[in-house]
Amino acid sequence: MHVVLVHPEIAPNTGNIIRLCANVGAHLHVVEPLGFSLDDKLLRRGGLDYHELTNLTVHTDVASMMESLEGSRFFTFGSAYRRRYDEVHFADGDVLVFGAERNGLDQSVVDLVPVDQRLTIPMRPNNRSLNLANAVSVVAYEAWRQSDFAGSSPRTATGLTSETPGAAPFDS
Repeated sequence: MHVVLVHPEIAPNTGNIIRLCANVGAHLHVVEPLGFSLDDKLLRRGGLDYHELTNLTVHTDVASMMESLEGSRFFTFGSAYRRRYDEVHFADGDVLVFGAERNGLDQSVVDLVPVDQRLTIPMRPNNRSLNLANAVSVVAYEAWRQSDFAGSSPRTATGLTSETPGAAPFDS
């Protein structure tokens, strides 16, 4: 699975997504420009010490990202689409494309993806959106669940919440 963030703006969101990708085995792609530096302390804090466990590729533009993943199925996400993410059978190598926190994906990017691969996450009426990191988590875990959590640790593993703020090397 590949997760793509097109022009992400908020460092802690991207940091949390780095951590998520390490945990589900997804390759993370970010498309410039970014609203922060990859050296940002808040990015490192959000990702804890998972940066080394995540495959991260930085692309200069959408075209180079699309070219690098040629032959894959691309899915975009937004609140205006009709097809729900849980109606799709995800496969290994699928690409989950998310837009910037404030404006989502530019229509020119959306137009590159077939209509039936433009997905939404259901929400309660009168709500505008989910936090980007939460939206990526919902879909990435569904895609991973459909693969029977391939590559996960044994059920005897511990550590759902093993972070200790202030004790990690990125906290300084």
